[in-house]
Amino acid sequence: MRDTPSDALVAGYPDVTRHDTLPKLLALHAAAHPGEVWLREKHLGIWNAYSWLEVAERVRRMALGLVDLGVARGEVVGLIGDNRPEWLMGEIAAHAVGGMSLGIYRDALADEVAYLITYAGMQVIFAEDEEQVDKLLQLGEQIPTVRHIVYADPRGVRKYDDPRLIALADVEARGAALHAAAPARYDALVAAGSGADVAILCTTSGTTSHPKLAMLTGGALLRHCAAYLAADPRGPEDEYVSVLQMPWIMEQIYAFGQALISRMKVNFVEEPETTMADMREIGPTFVLFAPRVWEQIAADVRARIMDASPFKRAMFDFGMKLGLKAQDQGRRSKLADVILFRPLRDRLGFSNLVSAATGGAALGPDTFRFFLALGVPMRQLYGQTEMLGAYTLHRRDEVDFDTVGKPFEGVEIRIDDPDPNGLGEIVTRHPNPFAGYYLNPEETAKSLEADGWMRTGDAGYFDKRGHLVVIDRVRDLARTAQGDRFSPQYIENKLKFSPYVAEAVVLGDGRESLAAIICIRFPIVSKWAEKNRISFTTYTDLSSRPEVTEMIRREVEQVNKTLAEKQRLSRFLLLYKELDADDGELTRTRKVRRGVINERYGAIIDAMYRGDRTIDVDTTIAFQDGTKQRIRTVLNVIHLDPAAPVAGAGKKRAA
Repeated sequence: MRDTPSDALVAGYPDVTRHDTLPKLLALHAAAHPGEVWLREKHLGIWNAYSWLEVAERVRRMALGLVDLGVARGEVVGLIGDNRPEWLMGEIAAHAVGGMSLGIYRDALADEVAYLITYAGMQVIFAEDEEQVDKLLQLGEQIPTVRHIVYADPRGVRKYDDPRLIALADVEARGAALHAAAPARYDALVAAGSGADVAILCTTSGTTSHPKLAMLTGGALLRHCAAYLAADPRGPEDEYVSVLQMPWIMEQIYAFGQALISRMKVNFVEEPETTMADMREIGPTFVLFAPRVWEQIAADVRARIMDASPFKRAMFDFGMKLGLKAQDQGRRSKLADVILFRPLRDRLGFSNLVSAATGGAALGPDTFRFFLALGVPMRQLYGQTEMLGAYTLHRRDEVDFDTVGKPFEGVEIRIDDPDPNGLGEIVTRHPNPFAGYYLNPEETAKSLEADGWMRTGDAGYFDKRGHLVVIDRVRDLARTAQGDRFSPQYIENKLKFSPYVAEAVVLGDGRESLAAIICIRFPIVSKWAEKNRISFTTYTDLSSRPEVTEMIRREVEQVNKTLAEKQRLSRFLLLYKELDADDGELTRTRKVRRGVINERYGAIIDAMYRGDRTIDVDTTIAFQDGTKQRIRTVLNVIHLDPAAPVAGAGKKRAA
């Protein structure tokens, strides 16, 4: 792992204090490396490449097209859709004309989209295709500020006659005409841009309410990316696959800031469903996935092993045993690598990885340990949208799945109001923070102190080596009725290491004992059921099967064995539906909204703690297409014995 950048690589980075905006960096590379490939996109099974010059020319046409549409400096330009080169180009084009870009998650519901558009006063929005155009048109008078909806994919859109609609190709044609009439216009716009200008409005996670919009200046973004690259360098030979949704801060850091500084190649998969196959073709040198993605990959590996022959299952178990034992001893098992890990890395597209990161939420230590044993160079990072993403990272020789590493150079971190174990709120400061919340000075004042320190709302402490350990959100740290402290997130992550568990919510704050609401991972549990000749119809039906309940019981009991006695679960139930961001139960980055869970399932939670063995449910769930389904079922509460002596219980954490 290249943790200390070579002189040549550092010398190869442009001066971001001079080239202090994304459009300026794009112009620099287009002039110096016109034919070098920067972007690739897979379309109809073929990888299409875009050079720096080609991207710069399209950005110029888009930017001047926006000028022709009346976009003025300081206005907000929206983007919604899948990760595509057109999104990246459209965002840089917005910055080139002095506008602010605001990305909206592609799976956001209509009311979420309406809120962001009206709050930001958005006047022009790039929409990828018919699906997103439909979403916008259905909002009607709810988005009165929108003058133009620019669509990239014309399929299915030509049938509409809404006057706001305009094809991206037409916008580019307008830009080309304006460039022909005034060849110096675009260069003057780019030169007028300043690193002090707000370039990006980035949505916060919104775990408790509507997301806030963090204002990020172009100069702060690029300076912070330069500090990141000093800790984890990359260059033009590196390959990155863009799979995290574009509105997330870390995708802005990787696909925009770092890519425009280091000239690494950014690749876009054909569809989310083809990600793993497309990634294997590219062979990325580094990846960044959210914890939910790493958990899904680990679960998929185990699911494939379930379908393998007895011999292959035995070889997998033998290889994992060797690999995990070697990992615990601080080394790699060559035999396990030959018989299992090398072909598995190739199958996953991880053969060329020199760096793999996870961030956005905590990754369970068991999942982290699994990938380290597999030979994936995993490192955990930590940060917030307001602090421009990550500002701590593991160094190559200091990876520890219980920590998030050490701060970047220039970053300060303190722990406020620590308890006797050193656990308190994480407060941080670095030279390149956000510029405040858009149109919300009150919340800015609450989060950002006058001297630049920001309260993260996370609880953590420093270990003896100076590594930061993040436990949970401060407000989510809980105590039982007996005063025993526990972290719900820590236990939830251990539960989700099971391939059969998709989501878990641990309860127990102010209660006599701990309990959990568990959602099964339907694709894998259904495969398990079919293999064991268990009939079922729907998710609700499958989750109520006694065989499934018993199988999950064994998984929970295994987790209990690794927990201190007072942190073990006393009971659990399998929920009749999956937790869903569309229902407000999860954020768009898949973080649990505990307040929503406690309110929506309050009656079920009370029944669990009353000691009920069964709970009758008669409810209606709504789907994204507007249809509804009535669910009538009986939930079985499984009671465990958390006080039973367990051999080999794991060490007790500070939480």
